[in-house]
Amino acid sequence: MSVVERAIDKLRRADPEQRKGPSLSAPGREVIGALVETEPVNANGPRIAINRTSLRDAGYLPEEQQDRRFAEEYRQIKRPLLAAAFAPEAANHQQPSPRLVMMASALPGDGKTFTSINLALSLAREKDSSVVLVDADVAKPHISRIFGVESERGLLDALADPALDVNTLILPTDVNGLSILPAGHVRDGATELLASGRASQLASQLLARHPRCVALFDSPPLMVSSESRALAAAVGQIVIVVRAGHTPRDAVLKALDTLGPDRAISLVLNEGRKGVAEQLYEYGSYGDYGNGKDGAA
Repeated sequence: MSVVERAIDKLRRADPEQRKGPSLSAPGREVIGALVETEPVNANGPRIAINRTSLRDAGYLPEEQQDRRFAEEYRQIKRPLLAAAFAPEAANHQQPSPRLVMMASALPGDGKTFTSINLALSLAREKDSSVVLVDADVAKPHISRIFGVESERGLLDALADPALDVNTLILPTDVNGLSILPAGHVRDGATELLASGRASQLASQLLARHPRCVALFDSPPLMVSSESRALAAAVGQIVIVVRAGHTPRDAVLKALDTLGPDRAISLVLNEGRKGVAEQLYEYGSYGDYGNGKDGAA
């Protein structure tokens, strides 16, 4: 049995009543539009003002008493991502760049968007780097709704119009180091746009804005959308969120199969009995899936 399969077996055996970790499952949708408000900032255009109280009340941040532990767990998650993103060999113009990170899950309800938001906030705390949180779930743009920018131009608009500079669509927030690229206006052919050569060009433009910038793409679930599989070809690292005792093992294995071998893939446990960091490394390090280690599927 492979490293990945053994990890999934542990997830399926997890007892929901004994979990010590905070719940990362999908929060209620009814308050998303009230989570933030935008405000003009001099000549720099609009800035997203993040209302952390509303964000927490809606279930997208942990309870206050868990903040310190949660922050440490996300530090453990982001360290290997940053190490790969800024490794010396990563500067050799390899494509796709490991500074492009896709957040995915096998199925809806696994806590992917929660993880994307909290990982982005953790990355923004780095002193010498910044992060752009990209809403690439174009069919259900949760990130855009949460941060009050659903009506703004964004990813799809830049993909559809080669003359449009994607960097002009990125909105800064009042969290230093964190910016957001909305999903943009819905249009036909979203999968084809994400699979086009324009997507790779756009990704390079995102990174060109700053040599220490990471682009974090919140994508649709792999098993219910072709958009996420198209986007996977344009990124250098993939993080799959797995919900303990909830995500079927077969769904995770099938999701991994859709990505193909030789990809930099990591699994993050949601609602595990141990800390997130402890569970993360039980799965194996980057690239274990698809490289033949321990009989990997």
